[in-house]
Amino acid sequence: MKEQLRLTIRSVVLVSATCAACFSQVAGGGSIAGNVYALESDGARSTVPGALVRLVGPSFSQQTVTSDQGRYSFGALAPNTYEINVTAPGLTGSKTVVLANGETLDISIELTLKTVNESVTVTGSDEPSLSTDSSDQSILDRSTVWNAPNQHDRVDALLPLIPGVVRGPDGLISMKGARSSQGGFLVNSANVTDPVTGNTTMDLPIDVVGSVKVIANPYDPEYGRLTGAVSSVETVTGNCDTFHVSVQNLFVRPRNRDGDFIGIESATPRITVTGPIVKKKVAFTQSFEYRFIRTPVSSLPQLQRDTKLEGFNSFSQVDAMLTERHSLTATFALYPQKLNYLGLNTFTPQPSTPDLHQRGYMGSIQHRYAASANALLISQFSYKNFDADVTANSNAPYELLIETTTGGFFDRQSRDSYRTEWQETYQFGLRHILGSHQFKIGTDLAHSDYDGRIQLLPVSIIGVSQLPIENISFGPASHFDIRQNEMAWFLADQWNPFSRLTLDLGLRFDRDSVTHSTNSAPRAGFALMLTRDAKTLIKGGAGLFYDRVPLNVASFPFLPDRTIEVFDPAGGVLFSVTYMNGFAAGLRNPRSTGWNVELDRQVTSALLFRAGFQGRNTTRDFVLTPESSVGMLSLSNGGRSLYREFQATGQYKIPRATLNASYVRSKAYGDLDEFNQFFGNDAVAVIQPDERGRLPFDAPNRFLAWGQWEAPFKLRISPVLDIHTGFPYSVVDQEREFIGPRDSTRFPRFASFDLQMTRPISIPLPRERFKARVGFSVFNLFNRFNPRDVQSDLDSDRFGALFNGVGRIFRGKFILEF
Repeated sequence: MKEQLRLTIRSVVLVSATCAACFSQVAGGGSIAGNVYALESDGARSTVPGALVRLVGPSFSQQTVTSDQGRYSFGALAPNTYEINVTAPGLTGSKTVVLANGETLDISIELTLKTVNESVTVTGSDEPSLSTDSSDQSILDRSTVWNAPNQHDRVDALLPLIPGVVRGPDGLISMKGARSSQGGFLVNSANVTDPVTGNTTMDLPIDVVGSVKVIANPYDPEYGRLTGAVSSVETVTGNCDTFHVSVQNLFVRPRNRDGDFIGIESATPRITVTGPIVKKKVAFTQSFEYRFIRTPVSSLPQLQRDTKLEGFNSFSQVDAMLTERHSLTATFALYPQKLNYLGLNTFTPQPSTPDLHQRGYMGSIQHRYAASANALLISQFSYKNFDADVTANSNAPYELLIETTTGGFFDRQSRDSYRTEWQETYQFGLRHILGSHQFKIGTDLAHSDYDGRIQLLPVSIIGVSQLPIENISFGPASHFDIRQNEMAWFLADQWNPFSRLTLDLGLRFDRDSVTHSTNSAPRAGFALMLTRDAKTLIKGGAGLFYDRVPLNVASFPFLPDRTIEVFDPAGGVLFSVTYMNGFAAGLRNPRSTGWNVELDRQVTSALLFRAGFQGRNTTRDFVLTPESSVGMLSLSNGGRSLYREFQATGQYKIPRATLNASYVRSKAYGDLDEFNQFFGNDAVAVIQPDERGRLPFDAPNRFLAWGQWEAPFKLRISPVLDIHTGFPYSVVDQEREFIGPRDSTRFPRFASFDLQMTRPISIPLPRERFKARVGFSVFNLFNRFNPRDVQSDLDSDRFGALFNGVGRIFRGKFILEF
C-alpha cells in the first residue's frame, strides 16, 4: 500500500540525464521526447530536472532522468502503445501515447502533487531500481511487511531482513554494529525512543506499517542524536474513497507441553479499519491489537519455563488534504504492556527474574505546505509519555549460584518520563548556480523529564562450597528528577553540478543542557552515475554524528552506592570496599565518524547488484570502571568502539517473484562495560573491570536470502534463510571474574530457514467484498539446534554445555478483509 499523501523532504534526485543526441536512430525506429514541468502558484511553468521517467510498453521497459532543462528522450523505439510515468519528490505525472513507425513525438508532461489514495495490493514493484541517496540505506516495502514470516507480527522482527542488522543475545536490535541505545528510531519522522534508556519503546500494530527504512550513516543533517544507524517507519495513508476492514489472528493457540495442551500459549487478535471522513479530503485509520504471548525456555521445568507478555496496542491516524498545497497527518498511539519473568533463562528461574510493566502513549501532528513545485515546509509536534516499573517475583535474598539463581531480583525501579518535541523543516525551491541546488534548513527543539525511584537489595555470590564468597550491599533507595533541553539546527544542500553527479552537503549543530555543550557535525556525500543509461552508480560519503545522553546516564550519581565484601573459606571478611557513584569528568556527548563507499549496478531489468564498504568509529562512549583504590564506581566518556562491514547484495525481481540475497563480512569491537547492562531493565549486579573485545552482537559472517513467489494455485510463498556466525560470550569463574580475554568464545553457527505460505479463499458470505487469505508460517523448518544459553562458569561440571534451543514452530494464518 503506497503512501501518496505524505510529501517527503528528502529529495531523491537521480543524477543522470540523456538527450536526443545520445540515441542513434535505426531504420524504421521512432522516438519520444519532451519536457517535464510543474505549475507555480502564479500559473507559470517550472521545469523539473532530475525527475525519473519510465517508458513502459508490452514486454518493454526503459528509464531515464530529465536533464537540467527538464527534458527527456527515448529513441530507437518500435511502433507500439507506451505509457510514460514520471516521478519527482512529492510529484507525479503520466501519459499514454501511440507511436507509429518512424514517428517522432514531443510529449510534455505536467507533474502534480500526489493525492491521498490507498491500494490493497501488496505485491512489490515490477523491477529493481537504483537509489541515489549517498547514504547506505535499505527499505522493506509494504509487500515485505505483509508477507515475510513474522512469528509475533512485530515491526522490529522484520529489521533482521536487512543486511548488517541482527537481533543480539539480549533480544535487542543492533543496526550496523551499534547498540540499540545508540541508534535512532522514528515513526513518521517522530522520535519514539525511551528518553531514559535510549532504546525503542513503541509497539505498532503491523497492519498500519507501510514501509521500514534503515539508514546506516545518514548524511542528511536532519538526522541527529545518534552515533549508529537510524530506523524509520512510515505508516499507511488512510483510504479517502471507501471503507476497508482487516481482521487477523482470531483464534488462540494452545500451549503444548510434551503432547499435552495446558492453557493458552498466545492470543493476538487485531482489527484495522480505514475509510473516509470527508470523501477525497479526510481519511482515518484505526487499529487495535491485543497481545498475550508465552515464550518458553526449553531447559526449564514444563510449567515454569515461560515468559509472559500481555499488552494492548492502539494506533489512530487522520490524514487530511486541506488544499492542493496543504496536507496534515495526526496520530495517537497507546501501548501499555506487562512482561513477566524478564530475562528468564536456563540459569535464572522465574522467581529470580523481574517483571517489567510499561505504560506509554504518544501523539504527533505533522503539517506540510508545498510552497511551489520543489519548495516544502514541514512542521511537526510530538509528545511522548513513557512509564516503567521493574518489580521482583520474590522477597527472598538474591543469590548467584554456579548452576542457578535463587531469591527475588535485587533491582526495583519506578520510572516516569516524557518528551516534548517540535520540528520545523523548510526545503527551498531549486536554485541554479553552477548547476542546481536544493537547499534545506531546519530546527528541532526537545524537552525531556525523568522522575525515577530506584532501590537495590543485597546480592550474594555462592561458590562451589555452597558458602558465600562475596556479598554486595547497597545504600538507601534514591529518588531524583532529571530534566534535559535539546536544541538542533541544520543546513543541507543537494547540489547537482552536472547531470550525473549529486553532492549532499550538510552541517548540523546540537545543544544539550546535560552536557552544557554545542556540537557541530559536518557531513558530505556523493552519487555519480557512471553510465548514460542510469544503471551504474557509485556513491559514498563521510560524516560526524553526536549522540544524545540518555537520562539514566545523567542520573548515575544519584543511584545507591555499593559495598563489596569478600569472604575467606571460613566465612571471615578478607576485605571490604565501598564504591561511590560519580563521573570521572564532566559528561560529553558520544561521537562517531561514519563513512561508506558503494557500487550499484542494474545488470538487467530484473537483476540489481550492490557491493560496498562502510565503517564507523565511536568515541566518548559511556563506560563504567570500578576504581577500588579511590572507592569510586566511575562513569566516563572513555569508551570506544568500531564497526567495519563489507556487503555484497543481489536482487532478482521478475513480475511474479523476487529474490534478495546478501553476504556481510563485519567486525564490531569495543568497550564491554556498557551502562544499560548494569542499570537497565534487566540489570547485572556484578561489575568487573572494563575490557575491550568483540561486542556481544558481533557476527563476522552472515548470509541472508529471502524473497516472495506468486506460485501456481494462487499460492504466495515467502522464504527466509539466515546463517551467521554464533555470538561471542565470556568464560568466568565462581567469583564471576573473567578468565582469559572477554567475548573470545562463541556459540555455534546460527542457521534457520523460515517460510510463510498463503492463498486466497472464497468464503460463503453473500457480499463480494469479503475476501480472505489462509495459510501458515513455519520457523526453523529443519529444526536446527540454535542454543541461546551456555554454561560459561569454569567451575561448573557442565562447563561449555549448551541449552535452550528453539525448535520448529508452526503458526496458522487467517486474514479477513472487507
